[in-house]
This record gives sequence, C-alpha cells and structure tokens, in this order.
Amino acid sequence: MQYFLYGDEEVDYLKKKDKRLALAIDRIGPIQRSVDPDLFSALISSIVSQQISSKAGKTVWDRMCAALTPLSPQVICNTDEATIQSYGMSFRKAGYIKSAAAAVCNGEIDLDSLHAKTDEEVCLTLSSLPGIGTWTAEMLMLFSMNRKNIFSYNDLAIHRGLRILYGHKQVNKALFEKYRRRYSPYGSVASLYLWHIAGETEK
Repeated sequence: MQYFLYGDEEVDYLKKKDKRLALAIDRIGPIQRSVDPDLFSALISSIVSQQISSKAGKTVWDRMCAALTPLSPQVICNTDEATIQSYGMSFRKAGYIKSAAAAVCNGEIDLDSLHAKTDEEVCLTLSSLPGIGTWTAEMLMLFSMNRKNIFSYNDLAIHRGLRILYGHKQVNKALFEKYRRRYSPYGSVASLYLWHIAGETEK
C-alpha cells in the first residue's frame, strides 16, 4: 500500500506558521493516508464516494472491485449501467462512471497528461466530465497525484476541523482563504490533520 508522502519539511513549515496546528500535529503525530497512483481507479473511486460516508463508500468500492476485474476503462465500458448500479449506488452515479470510462476509452480524456497540468488545469479538464466537480478533482490530485497544496473549500470535514481547532462557529469563504494562504504551499498536509481532528469528534 502506498501513502501520501510528506515529511519534516512540510510539518516544520506548518508548525512555524500556526501554533494551534503545531500543537495538533505534535499530539496526533504522523498520519498515513493511503493513495491510489492509478488515476483511473482513483477517479472512479472518487465518484463512488461522493456524498456518502467513508464506510459506505468503501463497501461499494470493494464490491465493485471484486466484481469488475481488472477495473479498467474497457471493462467498465463493457458493463451496463444496471450492473454497476447493483453494486450499491444510484443510477445517476453509475452513469457518471460509465461516462468517465467512455471518455478515457475514446481518447477524450488523457489521464496521464494530467501530471503535467497545473491544479487549475486538472480541475478544468476533469470538470468537463459529467458528475465531476471541483471537490472530486481535488481529491484525485491529493489521493492519486500526491499534490501538496490541495485545500478544498468544498470539503465539509475540513470546515469542521477548522471550527474545532480554532473555535469558529462557521467558516466563510474569506476566512477559509486566510487559512489557505497560511498553509500554502502545504495545504494537503494541513488537510490531513484537519480531517483527523474532524474525525475525532465522530468517535
């Protein structure tokens, strides 16, 4: 299994920038979050996990991977929507998965070329696919492409982590951007810790 790569450079930078985050980092310690370097697999996994809990997403994903082997664009293109839906998702989400696979199969999207694009360009390219928005593109950049400065305004758990860590009642766009600037260029690492902080309240 591969994990999101970060080390002392990123941690030391964030700790110098923010005392409260520094205390949280020292308390929590290193975080291991698995990544999927296969861009297609990661894209489909991101679609599966949209708007459902992590536990539910993993259940559906494991079921789908067990049934569709290998999980490739060609295999999905040759699988009908009803079968994909039967793994535990809506017909709409199954349609998004079919559309993404078709775009790769017909050359509309070259996933390998994303590595050479900026974060903004990756978002623009992926958002051209049905059902793919900014959040999904950002999760792909973080958990597949290992990009270091992903800090998603559309992620509710990051908002919850910010509220818990800093005592905010709410985090509007301007406040969120203040933290984005503070954490840059290592927003992804800050995200890992904020997710962890948010998750602690759910236990």
